[in-house]
Amino acid sequence: METTYREALIGMLTVLGLLVLMVLPAAIGIAQERRIDRQLKRAGTDRAAAEGRQAPAGPPRPERIPGSCPARSATPHRTARAA
Repeated sequence: METTYREALIGMLTVLGLLVLMVLPAAIGIAQERRIDRQLKRAGTDRAAAEGRQAPAGPPRPERIPGSCPARSATPHRTARAA
């Protein structure tokens, strides 16, 4: 009886460990992206203050929602065509 509880505990810890290993890179990426966004925002306001004007009054950058469309680059993408 005791071995089944021990095996169940080992199995559960293994699954939780694998889940952490899979989620950790995404969490690190989100944290890094937010840090870069803060740095860019601070740099824009610092530059505007140095030039003696207000920061651009555009709409704020929308937050990326997990599961939404992936970010697109500014370069056009062309599909390959057969010769």
